[in-house]
Amino acid sequence: MLTDPNEQPAPRPVSTLAIVAIFVLLSAFGLIAERLYFPGAAAAPQNEVPDNLSKDMAWKATPALRKAYMLDLKKKQADQGAAYAWVDQKKGVVQLPIARAMELVIQENGGSK
Repeated sequence: MLTDPNEQPAPRPVSTLAIVAIFVLLSAFGLIAERLYFPGAAAAPQNEVPDNLSKDMAWKATPALRKAYMLDLKKKQADQGAAYAWVDQKKGVVQLPIARAMELVIQENGGSK
């Protein structure tokens, strides 16, 4: 039987079962590779609190502790920036609200240029 050399053979259909089998095999390979490369979900070293950490350095131990410390520090600073208090009463050093301190500096330096 002679055939035309330019004639292409008809493509063979791929069964749905073959496609599903390929996806199952690829998924199994992915799960096995994940288990080999990432055997356990241990805590990251930067998130573990060292046992022998001094009290003044404890706030640096984990991101959660650093965040809590910084929020507390910002609150203290905001309270200090809005209140009157003695810093050193013997030397006459006081703490003023920032707005009042700026007003005094403007008055002391002549207000306008």
